[in-house]
Amino acid sequence: MKAVVIHAAHDLRVEEAAVPAVGAHEVKLRIRAGGICGSDLHYYHDGGFGTVRVREPMILGHEIAGEVIEIGSAVRTLAPGMRVAVNPSRPCGACRYCLEGQAQHCLEMRFYGSAMRMPHVQGGFREILVCEAAQAVVVPEGVSLQHAAFAEPLAVCLHAARQAGPLLGRRVLVTGTGPIGALAILVARHAGAREVVATDLVAEPLAVARRIGADLALNLREDPAGLERFAADKGYFDVVFEASGAGPALVGALHAARPGATIVQIGIGGETALPLNLVVAKEIALRGTFRFHEEFAWAVDFIASGAIDVAPLLSATVPIDDAVQGFNLASDRKKAMKVQIAL
Repeated sequence: MKAVVIHAAHDLRVEEAAVPAVGAHEVKLRIRAGGICGSDLHYYHDGGFGTVRVREPMILGHEIAGEVIEIGSAVRTLAPGMRVAVNPSRPCGACRYCLEGQAQHCLEMRFYGSAMRMPHVQGGFREILVCEAAQAVVVPEGVSLQHAAFAEPLAVCLHAARQAGPLLGRRVLVTGTGPIGALAILVARHAGAREVVATDLVAEPLAVARRIGADLALNLREDPAGLERFAADKGYFDVVFEASGAGPALVGALHAARPGATIVQIGIGGETALPLNLVVAKEIALRGTFRFHEEFAWAVDFIASGAIDVAPLLSATVPIDDAVQGFNLASDRKKAMKVQIAL
């Protein structure tokens, strides 16, 4: 089978890979769609992120959906021909966090397309994937597998929304309108947010933000003072989803958030200095959010029912042989929101 393999920064190859045998509790899938994620781009451009480095060839990809073509002898919930979205998380189920219901913090987590462990955990940008049957969530007939491949990033935003608490009637700020920020807008709207304001430094993703439900989209490169109006009277927003990972965005959000607001940090960046006086004086709740667990199945349901429409976020689909071109396109925020590989 063909697979998209990263060897080092800017050394991405489409190579032949072996097809594993199917175990008793596993299924073999024909992968049809795979979304290029920000972490995939970090591996492509930088060879990793933070202290995580590619140390051996690794198949990328974790936003995937496909069709069941073979099942293991003990599998009873799936059958050949079924269409599924694949949960890329493989927690151990036995560590303290798994047993406490926090599997996203599993001490032995194996997450597709991740170089955090050695040997690396191979990803899903491959024509054939063998996975645990429990990872395959059924997608109803009539639902696009391209749309189903959004389940993973949507699950990230659903988990972030749980960290924020009730959103009904809330005024929400989303900083950074890449795919995660855009999905956060969709989730906030679905959860009943009263008002959603989005910020970014690039015009094109802000245009998408307006189309999918942002009441106001502010280009802070063109208007650096665009958020200042919301800092009056100690702030305006009840909830902030910080999706850029940029320190200045978080600082700006602290000024725009009202006393008692919750700021959920989704974007991952480096160290940043914070005005702690604002956190204290405004009694801000600053919360992190990491991956997801049961929210993956919820995401499939929301997509399948049409309750959350991810279609406006899909910019382009490229064949697997053009994976490098796809990664280059996905890297250009002026041209693409989400690029998928057709496998």
